Amino acid sequence: MFSRIKEEIAVVFERDPAARNTWEVITCYPGFHAMLFHRLGHRLWGAGFNWIARLVSHLGRGLTGIEIHPGATIGRRFFIDHGMGVVIGETAVIGDDCTLYHGVTLGGTSWNKGKRHPTLGNNVVVGAGAKILGPILIGDGAKIGSNAVVVKEVPPGATAIGIPAHIVEERAAASGRFEAYAVGKDGNDPVARAIHELVNHSVDIDKRIDQILAELKRLGLQIEGQHAAKFDASHLNKMVD
Repeated sequence: MFSRIKEEIAVVFERDPAARNTWEVITCYPGFHAMLFHRLGHRLWGAGFNWIARLVSHLGRGLTGIEIHPGATIGRRFFIDHGMGVVIGETAVIGDDCTLYHGVTLGGTSWNKGKRHPTLGNNVVVGAGAKILGPILIGDGAKIGSNAVVVKEVPPGATAIGIPAHIVEERAAASGRFEAYAVGKDGNDPVARAIHELVNHSVDIDKRIDQILAELKRLGLQIEGQHAAKFDASHLNKMVD
């Protein structure tokens, strides 16, 4: 038990550069506290003490702002950064070495009994505010971008962003590299690229309009406003000639 606690303290130093010492982690990190409550509550749940398990979970939620159902299965070296607003449902399954940020929901999409919450593989990173809904599988090494809403399975090593989430990067295997907030350097989102192209095109048009206005002013036209030219018939004759 103590080796598991030491392991989870070490994970904080590995994934949060703000962590300075062990005492600070033990006393001031809600994600660490939430996991202590969950480990206890999950054992009680497995032993059939469901009400006591739910009470332990409720106390943990009140202290940390992180709600983890005691029935959820969570692997080793799990890290919740910041943590406020995280919700993990009863039938959720989380693999080893996963990371969740604040506001993440691993929720269900029905009121039916049975498996209704997502399963996360190993080394999954879920960005702040993301929602993963339903009994879907998030593959090993996958990354879910901040504020994404995921309702379909995500392949191993892929990056999913948007509402509803779509795949923007897919690799054959996970890199094993931790990326904060699930934002990679190669986030080649086609929607973002299209917006950037529109902005660049707009800037280019503005430059051309400025050049045209400057040339019209040089020809003696009276320019009013940013993109307006005032001229009379004599100016037109000069331009035609």
